[in-house]
Amino acid sequence: MRKIQFGALAVISIALFAGAATAQKKTPKRPVKKPPASKPLVAPLEVRTAREKVEIQRDNVIVLADKLGPIAQSIEILDASAEAKRLSRDGIAKNELTKQKFIAILRNIRDELSLLESEFRTKPLLKKYLPNVEGVTDMAVSAEDLAISGKFVASKDPLREITKKLTDALAVIPR
Repeated sequence: MRKIQFGALAVISIALFAGAATAQKKTPKRPVKKPPASKPLVAPLEVRTAREKVEIQRDNVIVLADKLGPIAQSIEILDASAEAKRLSRDGIAKNELTKQKFIAILRNIRDELSLLESEFRTKPLLKKYLPNVEGVTDMAVSAEDLAISGKFVASKDPLREITKKLTDALAVIPR
C-alpha cells in the first residue's frame, strides 16, 4: 500500500510539473529577413569637387572678413582725421594705397565667387544646387560697391551674408 501511495504521489507530481514545463517552452521565432546591406551612396565626383570648392570659398570669405574688419575701421578713422586736417600728406597717401588694396581684395573675392557660381550654372549635375549658391556674386559686388563709396566697415556685412549662404549650400550639397 505504501508503494501505491508513493506511486500515486509520483504520478500526480509529474502531472503537475509537466503542465508547468510545457507553459515555459518558447516557441521558435521565425527568422526575420534583413534587407541586403546597401552601400552608402557616394555623390558623383563633379558634385564632391564642387562641394570642396564651396567650402574653400566659404573659408576664404570668413578669413578675409575677419582680417578686413580692423583694416576697414582704421581706414575710416584715418579718413576722418584727413577731413579734420590732422593727417600728413604721407599718411593720406598711405591711406589711399590701403583703400586701393582693400578694394582689390574685394574684387578678387568677387571674381572667385563669380567663377564658382558660373560653374554651378553651366554643369548639369550642379544645376539643382544652383539656388543655394546663386547670388553670392551679387553680394560680393555689393561689398565692393560699399568699399568704393567709402563705407569700408559696412562692406563686411555682405561678406557675412556670403558666408551664411555658402554654409547653407554646404548643408545641401552631398559629400
